[in-house]
Amino acid sequence: MRKSFDAIVIGAGAMGSAAAHYLSRRGQRVLLLEQFEVDHQRGSSYGFSRIIRYSYDDPAYVELAKDTYPLWFALEDELGQRLVTKTGGIDFGPADDPTLAATIASVRDSGLAHELLSPEEAQKQFPQFRFDDNFTALYQPDSGFVRASRAVRGHIQLARANGAEALDNTAVPSIRIGRDSVEVSTSRGEFSAGKLVVTAGSWAKSLLAQTGIDLPLRVLRCQLNFLAPADLGLHSAKHCPVYIAHLRNRDGEAIYGIPAHGGSGFKVAFHAGPAVAHPDEVDYAPTTEDIDRLRPFLRAQIPGVADAPVQSQRICLYTQTPDEHFIVDKHPEYAHVVIGAGFSGHGFKFSTTIGKMLSELALDGGTPHNDSLFKLARFTS
Repeated sequence: MRKSFDAIVIGAGAMGSAAAHYLSRRGQRVLLLEQFEVDHQRGSSYGFSRIIRYSYDDPAYVELAKDTYPLWFALEDELGQRLVTKTGGIDFGPADDPTLAATIASVRDSGLAHELLSPEEAQKQFPQFRFDDNFTALYQPDSGFVRASRAVRGHIQLARANGAEALDNTAVPSIRIGRDSVEVSTSRGEFSAGKLVVTAGSWAKSLLAQTGIDLPLRVLRCQLNFLAPADLGLHSAKHCPVYIAHLRNRDGEAIYGIPAHGGSGFKVAFHAGPAVAHPDEVDYAPTTEDIDRLRPFLRAQIPGVADAPVQSQRICLYTQTPDEHFIVDKHPEYAHVVIGAGFSGHGFKFSTTIGKMLSELALDGGTPHNDSLFKLARFTS
């Protein structure tokens, strides 16, 4: 017997859990479906933390961040637990780097508090780092990190408190879309709803192909590395900022990281990784090659962790669009189907806002947030 809901959300990662929360807040009977266990490690949303920042090279993301910080703080109040930790953040690299220059311009024009530091000034303020003579550094005090797994579980907790049903280990092999309804076949039975929100992460492309659209998404296998420096205090969230190094190597790989907190270790990773044909084919075994390629950067720029032993490593998937902007939009043929996809390794910080936007698109047909960058038509028209 088919069970009916007002809205079905497929994928319970960062975006899907948030969408379920905001839909349930508006009185919708919500079913949240996850093919693996809640907060699993095979996608993009698991872990200690993700960077949150205003500092972006595109002003639209700066404005979206202004919408997002208050939503995280409101969520903290609802849950009664801390999700956001402000450490401050630095973007640094050659002064003529175009993405760094654009980031500086966006932050300056936004009116946000910031400091533009010479190498000498940056060195004095952040002794963990080394800054070459041709570098400049942008410091923004509101940057920090969001506790990733805690946020996913928190959104689901609140959705369930509002009556949502969340089923994990429930794969969705089939979607059927009617004129004003949807039906999904799952490993645990048949369900129907008036609205469908697809937030399936790296599996979105194959799932949405059933609805007649071919999203230009590619899946990247990215490795996260967590080191155990001897001087943990200096490299902890109490004393060290989150960082983005605008120092792309010949493969175009930028580097970023988060200081140690709550037993996490000091994070360092490439903002890139090799493409895989399908997420089901990902090898989740970390390699020593990845951290070996990062050691020269660490010796030059963060020497206190350069030779630190590896505390832990894991694989995280990026689902990337060609322009690295998100897809947050209604299906081009079915207005009752809403898509959140392609968050390209920089979307988690916005996930509570994205969830709200998806709920508004599903229920109201539009959102008050600026979604001009995220339209599907840029790939289908």
